[in-house]
Amino acid sequence: MAIKIEKKITGYNVITEEDRLKAEQVAAEQQAHAQKIAEIVQLGEPLSRPEMLVGNTYKIKTPVTEHALYITINDVIMNEGTPQEHRRPFEIFINSKNMEHFQWIVALTRVMSATFRKGGDITFLVEELKSVFEPSGGYFKKGGKYIPSLVAEIGEVLEQHLYQIGMLKKTEPDVHQQKLINEKRNEYLEKQAQAGAAGNAENSEGFPPGAQLCNKCSTKAAIVMDGCLTCLNCGDSKCG
Repeated sequence: MAIKIEKKITGYNVITEEDRLKAEQVAAEQQAHAQKIAEIVQLGEPLSRPEMLVGNTYKIKTPVTEHALYITINDVIMNEGTPQEHRRPFEIFINSKNMEHFQWIVALTRVMSATFRKGGDITFLVEELKSVFEPSGGYFKKGGKYIPSLVAEIGEVLEQHLYQIGMLKKTEPDVHQQKLINEKRNEYLEKQAQAGAAGNAENSEGFPPGAQLCNKCSTKAAIVMDGCLTCLNCGDSKCG
């Protein structure tokens, strides 16, 4: 079929086979990208707030704050009255007389509450919060557990709450592992007693004085027994 050109020809270009293949490749990539966008699954509209919510309030007192923090986590009951009934966090509030951290605490709780209401898996927040480190160093709470920051402490509270409502399952030492931990503790205490240190066999946290920080559970409960570093809290051992 002949095509009549009415305008003056100012230039021309011959399309080679390589140009054609390149154009087809670009078109295929654009189509794949558009299809990928179309496959994104939205979690849906945020959960609406019922007239009444149930929840817990946790009090935390840390060396880095003058006053205690009161963390309230309210839950919404999903699929009420069915075998699939369960609780999930809906909102979080943090109150304290200390106004030093007020600004970022309000921002954090609003973002967390929005994440709760959006639905889906929210357990990832625990690890995200617990991995925040204070540049000037963290602190040890009662029980000998190391907390890297105040934000991490909030993550600990959220973790505790998720354990309580069943969204997270605790991984505790099994019967055999707990038996080994108890044997190691008793063996260590006997050696301390024989060495004349019976009056100082355990510290206020219930672990031997001078125990090292366990890398797994962040508790000062790791001792060297038979040349092997073993944690008396979680059972973690360098010797397997």
